[in-house]
Amino acid sequence: MITAAALAALATACAVGSWRFTTARWTSRAPRLAIIVWQSLGVAWGLATTGAMLAYAVQPYGTGVLPGLIAFAHGEPPLHAWDALHVLALIAGLTSLAVLVVVLLAAGVQALRARRRHRMLLALISHDDPGVPGVRVLAHPSAAAYCVPGLRSQVVVSEGALKLLSEDELAAVLAHEAAHVRERHDLVLLPFAALRRALPWSKVVSDAQGQVELLIEMAADDRARRYCSPRRLATALLRFGTAGAMPTPHGMLGLHAHNVMARVDRLIKPAPELAVSVRYGYIALSVILLTTAPYLWVIQL
Repeated sequence: MITAAALAALATACAVGSWRFTTARWTSRAPRLAIIVWQSLGVAWGLATTGAMLAYAVQPYGTGVLPGLIAFAHGEPPLHAWDALHVLALIAGLTSLAVLVVVLLAAGVQALRARRRHRMLLALISHDDPGVPGVRVLAHPSAAAYCVPGLRSQVVVSEGALKLLSEDELAAVLAHEAAHVRERHDLVLLPFAALRRALPWSKVVSDAQGQVELLIEMAADDRARRYCSPRRLATALLRFGTAGAMPTPHGMLGLHAHNVMARVDRLIKPAPELAVSVRYGYIALSVILLTTAPYLWVIQL
């Protein structure tokens, strides 16, 4: 019973923490750290929520969640008789866990299919250009720049973007897209997209997904400005924002007009970095979240 209560308390703390974190003001100063915190909150909440129900369900076995589930799967009799509440908790816990796993797998499969179809389409409507080696050029008059993530990743720009951007601005945009590819931001977004599917009514989940989408753009901006002028990237963002850029295809990661001014401001007038003590504090919090929930799945308090 203590284990179930501890997991329920952890789930509540993660939910409240996520709600408060949606309004945090420091995240734009350290987007990669903020992404780690969001991932930690999401993983811990999922494990704690399902674990609280399952911990109560396997209480008749007198073991932790994982040993109790293994005993149940092997058909071992419990130390105490089952009652309706324990059976209901078992059904609810297993169903919730299955839903989270299924929506994650479904989101991954859908993304893979969308990228495979898009690669086939690109083979028909895009071409190589010696002026931008290693990049596929899309035959479209609107401005577009995006990447197709995966093992065979591709960076794509449109003919409209080539006409719109100067040489330096184009280099900045390509560095931004290359950052998405290198840091596998598609995998960062996948769990949040899956959670949004599982809980479409939750404003906190919706806000969290929006926050992470913006944070990965900021993280890609930070990586890109190592190789190009931040002002050139900022002017490229403004050009895309005012030119009516083409929407990024589903399942891809692209340079779009979402929250342009917030990104431009931090590129032109970067805020001071977070204090080292604050960074280590959030790293410690993330480690605690990622270890506490699995630990409570194994032990019996």
